[in-house]
Amino acid sequence: MMMFSTRHRVASWLAGCLAIYVHQQVLAQATPEAALPEIRVNASVEAETATSPVIGYRAKNAATATKTDTPLAETPQSVTVITRDQMVDQGATNLQDALGYAAGVRSDAYGLDARTDSVRVRGAYPDVYLDGLRQAYGYYTSTTRTEPYTLERLEVLRGPSGMLFGAGTAAGVVNMVSKRPLLETQREVGVQFGSFGRKQIQADLTGALTADGTWSYRLIALTRKSDTQVDFVPDDRSLVAPSLTWRPNASTSLTLQGLWQKDKSGTTSQFLPWEGTIYPNPNGRLPANRFIGEPGDYYDSERKTFGWLFEHKFNDSWTVRQNFRVAHNENDNRYHYGDAFSVPGGWAADPIFKRVLGRYNDSSLTRNRTTTLDNHVEGHFDTGALRHTLLVGADFARQKENVWGGSTYSEIDAYAPVYGNLQDPVREAYPRTRQKQNGLYLQDQMKLGNWIFVAGLRHDRATSSAEGSDDEDSKATTKRFGLMYAMPSGWSPYLSYAESFTPQSPREGRIFKPLRGEQWEVGVKYEPKERGLAFSAALYDLREKNQIVELQPQVFSQLGATRTRGLELEAKGSVTRELDIVAHYNYIDADAQIEGLPKHQASLWAKYRFAIAGMPGFSAGAGVRWMGAFRDLQAGTGPRIPSVALFDAVFAYETPQWRYAININNLTDKVYFSTCLSRGDCWYGARRNVVASATYRF
Repeated sequence: MMMFSTRHRVASWLAGCLAIYVHQQVLAQATPEAALPEIRVNASVEAETATSPVIGYRAKNAATATKTDTPLAETPQSVTVITRDQMVDQGATNLQDALGYAAGVRSDAYGLDARTDSVRVRGAYPDVYLDGLRQAYGYYTSTTRTEPYTLERLEVLRGPSGMLFGAGTAAGVVNMVSKRPLLETQREVGVQFGSFGRKQIQADLTGALTADGTWSYRLIALTRKSDTQVDFVPDDRSLVAPSLTWRPNASTSLTLQGLWQKDKSGTTSQFLPWEGTIYPNPNGRLPANRFIGEPGDYYDSERKTFGWLFEHKFNDSWTVRQNFRVAHNENDNRYHYGDAFSVPGGWAADPIFKRVLGRYNDSSLTRNRTTTLDNHVEGHFDTGALRHTLLVGADFARQKENVWGGSTYSEIDAYAPVYGNLQDPVREAYPRTRQKQNGLYLQDQMKLGNWIFVAGLRHDRATSSAEGSDDEDSKATTKRFGLMYAMPSGWSPYLSYAESFTPQSPREGRIFKPLRGEQWEVGVKYEPKERGLAFSAALYDLREKNQIVELQPQVFSQLGATRTRGLELEAKGSVTRELDIVAHYNYIDADAQIEGLPKHQASLWAKYRFAIAGMPGFSAGAGVRWMGAFRDLQAGTGPRIPSVALFDAVFAYETPQWRYAININNLTDKVYFSTCLSRGDCWYGARRNVVASATYRF
């Protein structure tokens, strides 16, 4: 019965996509004079690259899977690209929003968590990169949440990527691509007003500084004051991101990048027990806005980065690149969270009346410095009929972290909280930790007629150390192979094998063994000729060992071997000139040792452009995100989390100078749980969020 229900939902979803397509085709044929042209114009005369702006939802090229500018149709591995237009249309206010419609991704594994973006890919935690350089090596406190307004696109490489990055889990990597200086003048300022008192103003200015285009700039700035769906938890941010590009000639470019970002927030995750959330409690259900801490709790962070992107072409065949970034991050926090662990899912402090909840109060200051450098040479040459794109590189990473922390324990009536009982913990220094990694890699992308073959090899050496403990030295050689046949019809079946090796940063002064993973993947990509659509399907078998799990807060353990298998389907692009779609379906069969994940996920987003009373520029979009029921079996048996369907919508009006829009996520204000962990706690998902925005371009 369950299998029939799942198949029925998927069939209905696919039928809905087909119905929309057929309906639009009939209208276009019946009344061709009513077809409205796209009002936006791509003023850039340059061809699309792996870092350039993209009009619409479908990118053609990406660099994350190969570190070279490669068409997605010629990449024998699963890659999803979320463009700037898609982020804007879907009203993404954080990375979790931006990845909500991406294949293979569980973007809200821990619901609404103001501390971090809880993204899972193929059942594991991906590493997060920015412009090809790893962004963070630590846990929650090692970095500041990325602001989507600073990004040109997001690229999700699904599956191991250790051969290229050295630090890429079996899940793969989420590579964020920054907005960069453009030669064409583009300027905009905008405001946002929304739910929970959200008020934001932002600006993005770019263009040439000199008439010959030798110098160009970009300046992004943003400030926000906002609350969240949890009482007494703010979501304030200030950000400035300048960048400057120098192009002395057509062969050389140097882009300097800077960032200063300061966040003032708290924790929206209260770690509430099963009884009173997903299970009944004699006092009723705890509301999603319940705050069991103390007003004045905080989770503040400040991030400062500086780096560069350098490229020089010796000739048409050989190019050298160097990417560098140094980042300083400071996180200062003090927050309470519920004790649902002493008696998993229960009320250890009040087992009879189940009102009084024990709560931990953690306080810490974390200072982290991360330095990353990647150098590589790319060459193009032929050996007979075989065409090569050769990549030879070396990368280096260093990170240092100092932590001071402490905790206390108290109780509160979770159903009628009385605040003012703060016990501020005394902070003590934890052992200082360091990590360094050096890697050498070699990759060859070969083409022979319609055949495409990718092979790569990498060797890494890494050292993790904690003050007072012996160093953990490790080394590994990882490899990848991919074979694809690109048919003239647009179909491209492929087979790939990839491995991963990821040194894991110490936590609470404890050193962990590196992650190791491997994956086989078979799939097919289809890009119909003369159409702006792309389809993909992939089957994979993924194995990983040494994954870190948090059995209880601040209590970590490493797993042995785990296995995940799955199927992913994805469609993206323009069905007609007026209709854009994004759709996906995931099936995942994960090892019981891994935190609970839904076996089935699906989503569909469609945006339609139209005119009202002969006035063009209007658009409306709607989407649904569906997650099947599941339970967390890790270290026990957790509650069954019901399936849920969440609806999103946008209505916009756009002219060459103005864009007005209203976005609504979780349109019906569905109260749901993103997960309930077997250790005893439940996590609420994001409630309805309405954001009205106005943007002026000049």
